[in-house]
Amino acid sequence: MNFRQALESGKFLVTAEVGPGKGTDVEHLLKNAAIIKDRMDAINVTDLQSSVMRLGSMAFCHLLTDMGVDPVFQVTCRDRNRLALQSDLLSGWVLGIRNVLSLTGDYPTLGDHPGAKPVFDLDSVSLLDVIGRLNSGYDMVGNELKGKPDFLAGAVVNPGADNEAAMDLQIMKMEKKIEAGARFFQTQGVYDLDAFEKFMKRIKGFDTKVLGGIILLKSVGMARYMNKNVAGVFVPESLIKELKGAEDKAQASMEIAVGLIKGMKDLCDGAHIMALGWESKIPLILDEAGV
Repeated sequence: MNFRQALESGKFLVTAEVGPGKGTDVEHLLKNAAIIKDRMDAINVTDLQSSVMRLGSMAFCHLLTDMGVDPVFQVTCRDRNRLALQSDLLSGWVLGIRNVLSLTGDYPTLGDHPGAKPVFDLDSVSLLDVIGRLNSGYDMVGNELKGKPDFLAGAVVNPGADNEAAMDLQIMKMEKKIEAGARFFQTQGVYDLDAFEKFMKRIKGFDTKVLGGIILLKSVGMARYMNKNVAGVFVPESLIKELKGAEDKAQASMEIAVGLIKGMKDLCDGAHIMALGWESKIPLILDEAGV
């Protein structure tokens, strides 16, 4: 069953995320993908995550298709104009990529090449619209294609906005993305299930699927860093204390993830796990969560 079929089946979905490295060595990434591939409905490949120069998403997605994995090609608008974005989407389809996650992208000043010139010719909503046009057999200015793709398009949403106004903005953006063709959403990291439940109630009735994001907590320092620097991500003090007091931090992180997945089962359509190199722990987490 591929990701589209899984999405339409109504099952609780599970996806994960891998980030290509800085160089051409992909051996460890492929090993990590091999560990989790039979437990995943799809595996996302990040696109120059955090504006850091890395191996490209399309190339690694293609390697995953060779392994029998259905990848989600993350595409940001930061580095390409509309010509390059459309060309890369068509190229990805020819290489066997069937799912695309549309992202606007972080500013280059946040990454390791702060002097790089940002593009942002399109944003995530207009990119979704372009994907729909390509799927219908035309480019964004109406030229007919000779052979068309049929992408399953998705987007992101942050359910942990800091205040009501920010939440309203997130939901307004989400509505625009659905209108532009987003069939699924993967969220920013969720640690507060009560707040997540309130978010899900706000979007009840939206015609899309939502996968709750889970970032494995590797340390207390990581939790505090995200609370301070990552907008919309809040790790409750109770979880930080749980992690701080644990002799085995990795085990405690896994138990937190298990609890989050169990809690999400009644709230949304799946879980999107961002393991940050701890992919080997995902199968046991899923076993414990009963997924």
